[in-house]
Amino acid sequence: MNEYKEATNFIDLEAQQKQIRSELNKAIKKVLDHGQYIMGPEVKALEENLEQFTGAKYALTCANGTDALTIALMSWGIGSGHAVFVPSFTYVASAESPAQLGATPFFVDVIKDTFNIDPDSLKQAIIDCKVMGLKPSVVIVVDLFGQPANLEAITQIAMTENIKVLVDGAQSFGASIDGDRVGSMGHVTTTSFFPAKPLGCYGDGGAIFTSNEENASIINSIRLHGKGIQKYDNVRIGMNSRLDTMQAAILIEKLKIFEKELVSRNKVAIRYKDALSEYVKVPEIPSNITSAWAQYTITLKDRDRLQKALKLKGIPSVVYYPIPLSKQKGYSEYPSVSSGLINSEQLSLNVLSLPMHPYLSKSSQDFIISEIISNV
Repeated sequence: MNEYKEATNFIDLEAQQKQIRSELNKAIKKVLDHGQYIMGPEVKALEENLEQFTGAKYALTCANGTDALTIALMSWGIGSGHAVFVPSFTYVASAESPAQLGATPFFVDVIKDTFNIDPDSLKQAIIDCKVMGLKPSVVIVVDLFGQPANLEAITQIAMTENIKVLVDGAQSFGASIDGDRVGSMGHVTTTSFFPAKPLGCYGDGGAIFTSNEENASIINSIRLHGKGIQKYDNVRIGMNSRLDTMQAAILIEKLKIFEKELVSRNKVAIRYKDALSEYVKVPEIPSNITSAWAQYTITLKDRDRLQKALKLKGIPSVVYYPIPLSKQKGYSEYPSVSSGLINSEQLSLNVLSLPMHPYLSKSSQDFIISEIISNV
């Protein structure tokens, strides 16, 4: 019975909260006592902690991960006539941000093995967008499911065209390439503190990372209504996108245990890989990369049958993502790479994400694994 109950947790925030409940209570009480609910001292303290954790020179928090992407694009003046390259196989926020600024999301394909942007597809998309009269301006490199993309190859392509590299680290915060943490990569990196993310708060939240002082100054202005030196001197069009002090206080406490949680997530991933690699396609992580394991996603032909079988046993699973962005009604009119989006379309039919969190017990995971093996 315990196995059954534990296995129903796709992400277990309750177990995490038990680890730090007393610290959270103290942190929340401190905010209630000083009453600085917007841009209070905890916000600045969190930003300093995030800078230290990632190695980025500047970390600027904001209201959510989608705003983080939008603010980064705004800081570069992205708008009408600009092409922003986005993987078709990802969450909508990556395409929503350029679209709401009047720019053109330009869909590219991904690699089956990593779920991340295919550099060859990006090369072709750059050629295509020029033919259409668009200016290739930004590539949004989404680190899907927690694994950083092939940033070296993508950056080399981008540099030849003076294209900005915006790393969407909403799912990969805590991961690394060659020892460098997500947050220190690209021209700008963004992340989300949505509760289900590897590092999540108890509401909405996000952050923007850069090591460029001028860019950081512009980003800071944009998130605060475009303010200049004085609060009521607005020097540019901006947004109201501030992280609540309460959420910052919570994230400070969560960040203290984050390293330990990343180790536990990796152990869960290794157990899945060792047990399931003969039965389904499991994620492969290069030796120079670590994943934050936001999701553990397998690929198989009869996805729907397995999902139904797991549900009968009380085991939750989720399909991220069932429809490529290029085929969704709100985005179907935007251009796609001429070489096609075959991998994005195929993955949407074959992927299934399993329970993944730092507090998944071995007995619960064994139960999940045994049911998968029995039904594939």
